[in-house]
Amino acid sequence: MSGRLVIGDLRVQVLERGDGTRAYTIVWPEGSVHAEADRFLRTREPGTDRTYAYLLVDHLRWLERECLPLASVSLADLQRYMGAVGAKVDGPFGLPWREGKKPYGQATLSLAAACLKGFYLHQAALGVNEEVGRQLDRTRLPSRADRNRALLGHVKTTMPSNPLAPKQVRRRHPKMAPEGAKETLLATVRSARDRMVVTWLADGGFRIGELCGLHMVDLHLRDDAGCGQCRSPHVHVCHRPANPNRAAAKTKPEWDVEDGTVVGGLIKRASPAMIHTYFEYMTTEYPRQAGHGMLLVQLHGERCGQPWTTDAARRMLRRAGDRAELGRVKPHGFRHSFATAVLDASGGDLVVTREAGGWASASTVDEIYAHADVHDPDFARALRKAWGEGE
Repeated sequence: MSGRLVIGDLRVQVLERGDGTRAYTIVWPEGSVHAEADRFLRTREPGTDRTYAYLLVDHLRWLERECLPLASVSLADLQRYMGAVGAKVDGPFGLPWREGKKPYGQATLSLAAACLKGFYLHQAALGVNEEVGRQLDRTRLPSRADRNRALLGHVKTTMPSNPLAPKQVRRRHPKMAPEGAKETLLATVRSARDRMVVTWLADGGFRIGELCGLHMVDLHLRDDAGCGQCRSPHVHVCHRPANPNRAAAKTKPEWDVEDGTVVGGLIKRASPAMIHTYFEYMTTEYPRQAGHGMLLVQLHGERCGQPWTTDAARRMLRRAGDRAELGRVKPHGFRHSFATAVLDASGGDLVVTREAGGWASASTVDEIYAHADVHDPDFARALRKAWGEGE
């Protein structure tokens, strides 16, 4: 198998379905499907199949370079591969891999570990390399966070464990947007659409995929909207894998359309500034001929009126940040800033912050954002009391 390819010949192939959704597989250079990868990716949910396809193709290319057939891969080989893409492992891992590219970050390493475990467990279930399947199929005792997160967590006795997973890093100080970024960017960007994007990212804590994936029908920007789920102006974030701009919400709460009104999904409150920028954009820039129903559109060029992509939104923010001398501005930085602001304003209420930002678990908010301000007077008073110095 290794003699007929060079590094990089395996590639991810996007498959367009009749209903507008996309599937992802891995193909050989002549175009034939990599059967083992394809069978595995067919078992993944939409969205996950894309992520896993790009992680798995990297691993399969590495196997080609190492001349390792799937039936001969050992746990030590998989740990060596994780070391090659950036994980800290004991012992040498061989020649450099992915030269010229940055190592995987912590989150990508965790995803790669989950992808590899799932792939090799799938192979073992088909009778291929059952030994490595047994080594990967481990369990551990549940932690308090596991019990709190899971349905009927109090009766759980075991949790799945992954020997390839990197050690968890507690991110107490996330990368927030630069100080004053919202106001500075609003004075810098050049269109009503871009002012709306900056405002909605800052005031709504949207992920960029959520924002670019919004449809007009998702917006209930008046009091007592017809959905009956929130009395104040709000937005329904709905997971739609078939969006023409490929933007999709990460979270997947159930949603539906009842009598022409969207119900369900992830509900986010809308600020007065969000409503103002929406109406400015709709009355001055939104093209009347757009028939796709999506909120954010391209304003210029041959794709004028077509749905705006997440990459285009990121480029807009990067250019605006450069003009304003803020450095590189990333959409997710606004989400970090939003979560920190809500947590502070709510007096540290994790549940309020979880609901405002749409996190699956309050423990996620606690681990990432709930840290003490060493300059807070309450912090100083607590220390003085612990030292026996009184108030």
